[in-house]
Amino acid sequence: MIDLRSDTVTKPTAEMRKAAYEAEVGDDVYQEDPTVKELELTAADMLGKEAAMFVTSGTQGNQIAVLTHTRIGNEIIVEKDSHIFNYEGAAISAFAGVQPRTIKGNRGAMNPAEVEAAIQGEDVHNPETGLICIENTHNRAGGAVVPLDNMAAIYRLASANQIPVHLDGARLFNAAVALGRPVKDIAQFTDSVQFCLSKGLGAPVGSIIAGSEEFIQQARKWRKRLGGGLRQVGIIAAPGLVALRTMVDRLAIDHENAQFLAEGLRNISGIHVVNQVDTNIILVNVSERGLTSSQYAALLKEHGVLVSTFGPKLVRFTTHYDVNRKSIEDALRIVSKL
Repeated sequence: MIDLRSDTVTKPTAEMRKAAYEAEVGDDVYQEDPTVKELELTAADMLGKEAAMFVTSGTQGNQIAVLTHTRIGNEIIVEKDSHIFNYEGAAISAFAGVQPRTIKGNRGAMNPAEVEAAIQGEDVHNPETGLICIENTHNRAGGAVVPLDNMAAIYRLASANQIPVHLDGARLFNAAVALGRPVKDIAQFTDSVQFCLSKGLGAPVGSIIAGSEEFIQQARKWRKRLGGGLRQVGIIAAPGLVALRTMVDRLAIDHENAQFLAEGLRNISGIHVVNQVDTNIILVNVSERGLTSSQYAALLKEHGVLVSTFGPKLVRFTTHYDVNRKSIEDALRIVSKL
């Protein structure tokens, strides 16, 4: 199978497996795991933040951020196609007791004027705005990179209104590589940031959440409340260190493969690439084939290609470490033949 469903399907490298086997470990609830502490310090330095914390998943990291920044009855501003709003099981409402106010973005980027207009204050009828969330890269916008000037404008108006900004940076390093900038240049326009080690970076599990020392201190208690206090976690943190040290620059290869795949798909009749391909995600409309996305994905699977569905008409192709150029060429031949 040529697996283009997601960059989450990557297998750990031999170096990651060796690092996990040899990891020096301790009880992380007591903050005695040296490997986790090294990972957190490394991540915080890369992001330009005071402190960082290892969490089990991107969703857990995002929920901890919402819980730490807000109080029950707040409203948070999110882009209407954001992961936090669409794919986290309404956890912001179930756990934090906040409601979302959605804003339709342009390729994932919210208009700062619309964000400012959506901010609510002390009126007794309205929930106070407790948090603004940005997603970069933006998954449902096809891995789109949210421009830094857009993030800066939202951060400035949020700061003027004393509202924190959280970045769901599940694929933050894809954005940084696409922009040719260090991740701290993106993270500077946030109060907290979450990124995944287990997507394009190829580690088997885990994410990082980062912010100020005070923020992380409070976040640790929320992690514990959510059942995220782990013990000898260095075994899974060690591959994360390898990912940060060896897997960042190579994301450019995934982006090049995505461009190659997108160009090939554009030359095949009956399907249409609908997104501007910034990073490693291609969205394809298959409605002209007279099939739903689920039917088309099933057809591809029969012939050895796995894709994910993105609504009734769209399928998503995602390039990653475990798919090389030859696999992309083979996938294109299969799609063209069908």
